Amino acid sequence: MSSSSIASSAMPSFFASPHFLRRVLLVDAASGVGTALLHCEFADALAPLLGLPTNLLLWSGYALGAFVLFIAWIASRKTIPAGPVWLLIAANAVWVLGCVGLLASSAVAPTVFGEAFLIVQAVFVGVLVELEWIGLRKIQPEPSW
Repeated sequence: MSSSSIASSAMPSFFASPHFLRRVLLVDAASGVGTALLHCEFADALAPLLGLPTNLLLWSGYALGAFVLFIAWIASRKTIPAGPVWLLIAANAVWVLGCVGLLASSAVAPTVFGEAFLIVQAVFVGVLVELEWIGLRKIQPEPSW
């Protein structure tokens, strides 16, 4: 069996897993912890490197810390509640729009590293939005029209 057929046969089972959404939520929480720590602990060092204000990094780090607690609460439920996941998806979409907005506005002047930092965050969180939406569709009952 070739490696591509192994990978293609494993991928559907990954998405079909009853634990798919919980795993995506845990990745979201883990990446949030990492980013929050990065923003909070290294804001003074990152600000000149990224061309982003220190206070923006600090406050976004604090907000992420609270956000991670919310994600952890959702993921810890025996049955994942759809309403809070929809709220999480919306908040993640706002984060993506915020990153893109910072890139498009003249409110900040990010360096090349800062632009890359914002682009990577926007893409990564955008992928999380999509994966959480896929996972949410799997736990919600189909409408009976």
